[in-house]
Amino acid sequence: MTEALISVRDLSIRYGGPTGPAAVDGVSFDVNPGEIVALVGESGSGKSSVSLAIMSQLPDSVHVGGHILFEGHDLAACGRREMEDIRGNRIGMIFQEPMTCLNPVLSIARQMTEGLVRHRAMSRSAARTRALQALADVGIPEPERVMSSFPHELSGGMRQRVMIAAALTLEPSLLIADEPTTALDVTVQAQVLDLLVEIRNRTGDGVLLITHDIGVVAEVADRVVVMQGGRVVEHGPWEQVIRAPREAYTKALIGAHMSLEEALTEGGLHG
Repeated sequence: MTEALISVRDLSIRYGGPTGPAAVDGVSFDVNPGEIVALVGESGSGKSSVSLAIMSQLPDSVHVGGHILFEGHDLAACGRREMEDIRGNRIGMIFQEPMTCLNPVLSIARQMTEGLVRHRAMSRSAARTRALQALADVGIPEPERVMSSFPHELSGGMRQRVMIAAALTLEPSLLIADEPTTALDVTVQAQVLDLLVEIRNRTGDGVLLITHDIGVVAEVADRVVVMQGGRVVEHGPWEQVIRAPREAYTKALIGAHMSLEEALTEGGLHG
């Protein structure tokens, strides 16, 4: 049996301290190497809080219980310096809106090479070569031009590709994508999803996809974890969860996407 890349066990998140109400309660799931796992739920279900807990980016006032086991480390117990070495280096993050994490006053080149200089001790020249390759790997034409650009000079879809490329430069073994297609038009959404699958196939990395869109799940996920009110209400292979959901909440999510049933009927998803 393949050892899980990351195992979340009985995770609880309380924003009011140890005695506060639980925003996330008893959540457990695994992501294996070479697997795309979708964490699905409506706004407020707790799915993004889970991703922030994995990245240790919740405020200090938030109480996190349970275990997050990654490559021999319990991330829930890691100190700040240890997490700084893991975050971005071994675990990459793709956010919903690139402009919230791309610095508007720094060139793309500067932002894509800093992590390589810090974590890999590369020279600026070597880091630039690696960054150019990463841009090419995500299908960006004219990577030299993009490297000299600033974020506001790029389209939303291009910024999203840049952020994915930046996450990939350090070759993390786990990639977390938090609503990576929400702000994009349908055509660019499809391109980004195809890119996530291509990255998984090429690198063998694990991908944790955070989304409210059950249609996205049918496009790319191997397994699905459905969250409601901070708890896992259903999980399993995508075929089981999408084609034969057990829970009323999952059925309601699917019912909100009529095009999903049509796509499944046509056999156009998952090959």
